[in-house]
Amino acid sequence: MTWTHWHVAPFVTSVFFVLGVLTLYWATIRSLEAWVHDHHWEIADHTLEAWYGMVYMVAFTFGLQTLIVGQTYNWQFMNFQLIAIIFCGYFLNIRIPPLWLFPIVVAFMAYNHSLFVWQSWGHALTLLVFFWLLNVVQRKFRTTRVAPMMYLVVVVPFGWLLWYWMRLKHQLSWHTVTMQWLYLVVFAILVYSYVIMLTHDSELKQRLQRFASHDSLTHAANFAAYVEASQYWFDKSKHDAQPLAMMMFDIDHFKRINDTYGHLAGDDVLQQVVVTVQTVIDANDSQIKLYRTGGEEFNLLFPDYRLAATQATVAQIFNAVNHLKVIAGGAQIEPTISVGVTELRAIDAEPLDFYNRVDQNLYHSKQNGRMQITSA
Repeated sequence: MTWTHWHVAPFVTSVFFVLGVLTLYWATIRSLEAWVHDHHWEIADHTLEAWYGMVYMVAFTFGLQTLIVGQTYNWQFMNFQLIAIIFCGYFLNIRIPPLWLFPIVVAFMAYNHSLFVWQSWGHALTLLVFFWLLNVVQRKFRTTRVAPMMYLVVVVPFGWLLWYWMRLKHQLSWHTVTMQWLYLVVFAILVYSYVIMLTHDSELKQRLQRFASHDSLTHAANFAAYVEASQYWFDKSKHDAQPLAMMMFDIDHFKRINDTYGHLAGDDVLQQVVVTVQTVIDANDSQIKLYRTGGEEFNLLFPDYRLAATQATVAQIFNAVNHLKVIAGGAQIEPTISVGVTELRAIDAEPLDFYNRVDQNLYHSKQNGRMQITSA
């Protein structure tokens, strides 16, 4: 229709169709990631992209095949399906073991009424090896200068082999097979250029977002991130009647450390303290989040925790930091911390009320000898 009515070649419309499908994927996955972040779900972006991408491309592949299933010309959408395989196997790097991918391929063969055609089995096995090699090349060469060449080293010969199976199955002419293979190569190059452009912009945006929400020295989340998170968990706790607790600590006599050993030594102490605290958090509950809210001041939010439930983790953090030994400039520094802990109360009208109480508990620890925990 595009050729007879608008005089636009089918290849041109195919290019825009493929790029449109990929653009729709990126638009929807970005919206999904934003929704997940807004709800503070512990799902890594790369994991979400991989699994959503697989579902998206499987739906896309089966949806296309619905239009021509059972027809003698059902090979006509194969390039689109191969682009879906390339996108999942290389760009999304979905590492599905071949034994897991095999049932999907068999289901597609059954859906396409080709389960008992021997050429389809040859095509299916070739497809599994193709997908596996895309994974391997992506892992080993994606960040190297030879990445485009290695990508084509896999795509070009396997594209030809897969179309050769279609020639055997549908008795296609060499001219048809050659043209379809060349179309696939052009599609693959366009997709590579397009996706690299999009992911570069996305990675740059992610780096800028991380820079805005994380402390550059310790890599802990910063005060801006704390304000956003505390407001979110405060509202959620009030709305859902769920508990919320907070720990606040600072490094005792930190100014003395800077004055005695120098600011570089002080930076080392801050970094080592954050690493130590984060190690304890990772061993207990990844939902607990650490924020650097001042020079040597830190806050931890404990979603769904009563005050009593925080005691074990707080004690581990307290003991781990107070036994820390930091070697800086040839000197051994043994930092200690003072701690305040509290939980959300019904009388708290805003997050600042919650913050002020834990701050008062920390102040009590510091005023009464430091290196202690005050919980109330």
